[in-house]
Amino acid sequence: MARSKSLNLGFLILLLCLSAEARFVVEKNSLMVVAPQDMRGKHDSAIGNFGIPQYGGSMAGTVVYPKSNSHGCDDFTESFRSKPGALPNFLLIDRGECLFVKKVWNAQAAGASAVLVADDKDEPLITMDLPREDDEAARYIQNITIPSALIALKFGEMLKKAVKDGEMVNVNLDWRESVPHPDDRVEYELWTNSNDECGAKCDVLMNFLKDFKGSAQLLEQGGYSQFTPHYITWYCPKAFILSKQCKSQCINHGRYCAPDPEQDFSTGYEGKDVVIENLRQLCVFKIANENKRSWAWWDYVTDFHIRCPMKEKKYNKECADEVIKSLGLDLNKIERCMGDPDADTDNAVLKMEQNAQIGTGSRGDVTILPTLVVNNRQYRGKLERKAVMKAICAGFEETTEPAVCLDDGIETNECLKDNGGCWQDKAANITACKDTFRGRVCECPVFDGVQFKGDGYSSCQANGPGRCRINNGGCWYGSRDNKFFSACKEFGDNKCQCPSGFKGDGTKTCEDVDECKEKKACQCPECSCKNTYGSYDCTCSGDLLYMREQDACISKSASQVRGAWFAIVVVLTVLAIAAVGGYAIYKYRLRSYMDSEIRAIMAQYMPLDNQTEVPNHSQEENHA
Repeated sequence: MARSKSLNLGFLILLLCLSAEARFVVEKNSLMVVAPQDMRGKHDSAIGNFGIPQYGGSMAGTVVYPKSNSHGCDDFTESFRSKPGALPNFLLIDRGECLFVKKVWNAQAAGASAVLVADDKDEPLITMDLPREDDEAARYIQNITIPSALIALKFGEMLKKAVKDGEMVNVNLDWRESVPHPDDRVEYELWTNSNDECGAKCDVLMNFLKDFKGSAQLLEQGGYSQFTPHYITWYCPKAFILSKQCKSQCINHGRYCAPDPEQDFSTGYEGKDVVIENLRQLCVFKIANENKRSWAWWDYVTDFHIRCPMKEKKYNKECADEVIKSLGLDLNKIERCMGDPDADTDNAVLKMEQNAQIGTGSRGDVTILPTLVVNNRQYRGKLERKAVMKAICAGFEETTEPAVCLDDGIETNECLKDNGGCWQDKAANITACKDTFRGRVCECPVFDGVQFKGDGYSSCQANGPGRCRINNGGCWYGSRDNKFFSACKEFGDNKCQCPSGFKGDGTKTCEDVDECKEKKACQCPECSCKNTYGSYDCTCSGDLLYMREQDACISKSASQVRGAWFAIVVVLTVLAIAAVGGYAIYKYRLRSYMDSEIRAIMAQYMPLDNQTEVPNHSQEENHA
């Protein structure tokens, strides 16, 4: 119950922060009726905030109205797939009774190429948006690939009447002017978040960042686009500044807040941790942009997500600093940019972000995440690389699109500078950096038939058979007097272990153990010890001989006696083995002889099966 109350209070604070009426802009595209003749004309339609609008293009089709299930809330029993050579079918559906996404999903499953939803109210057009947090709808959203649009009530009635009267209604959906193209550079911004524990929406966002990174970097490096990342924050009302909820979710004394990642104030990370990382990512972009490397932001956010996830308890400053260093960015400048999160003053960077949330011109207020804005027009549709790329490329005048808009196979060539922040072994000329059209990835390679394993950023180690022939497996090695010593082991746990006679970590150092000094050998009174590289030599005084196994000195005569006894034991052993072998041969020969004698005796009394029986002549004479 306590947790429920704290959560309710937290949400109440957020609602109070957003109580002012937001300015929302509906993004529209043109719908042109081509036939019948008496209906020809252009109408507005509102682009759905899911699916894949055909930005920069147009689509012609024939309007179809279902005979039943007019709201599209159930699976359709009829098919709306167009016949070969015919125009695509645009399914007209009534608004109401279920979610927009469910209607469009059912239409797509039935073969429709696009969906027109007729409003059931006489009102200005609205955006068919995603459901807030609806588990039932979540399974539809990412699988919708067709465009959809909402049309006005009166226009919808006109279309339905024409279809019911048997008219062929041909229309053309046009998205070419949905994204303006005022000049030869596209400006776009992405409102994002560093929180990676907010469920399906966070997963979609993070996957998009990784997938779109390469294309974004090519656009930036070529000067074709100007990208700006943004992060939403809220402020805490003065009445709640001293509350536990505000202290855990806000920095700078309640000025900049974010929701608790786990929606539980008693465990895990806090909202202020997210605000601080959001601020760090903004400063990474700011410093990288000042160094003419604005595209490094994409590397930082994707690397941070991979290397510093919340679920592994690595979402912290230490891990972030390692990522920043690997990308060659100035850590001190970034920290100065971030300022003091405990100061009771405005933060210049976050203050600008809060101001940017307010809509201007043709763009509405930003209140949901993620939000993509292209040339000051909010993008509507699936957050997916190809769909977003189509929208951005629609911002260029025709025939002026850069090559990245036309070819997926172009590589970013990030590995040419600082090895892309990935691991490398300069001595062996091996790198984990690999360029792809989606941007560089840091993956431990396969080299000379040997698989390297690691995170690809700070470490990669040769693994399995053959590892020691590549830079000695990253382990220590040394040689002296034509003897080679190595801490690398081909098998086992692939760890570096100093060989016998050495001590150390096995990776950087293995020091020769001085067995004599540490009194690990030659402890007998008559012994004299001398240390050698990786081993030792022990000698005895006078005519004594050193026995390494017993670590003792014995006289030569005792040694000779011992040798004589050893020779006697060997001779006796050999004789015993010879005797046992001879007896075995004798027994075998005797058994073989007896077996042959028995066969000979039995052959005289029992005829063999293959011999013909000798006839008895006396019996024949008696019968004659």
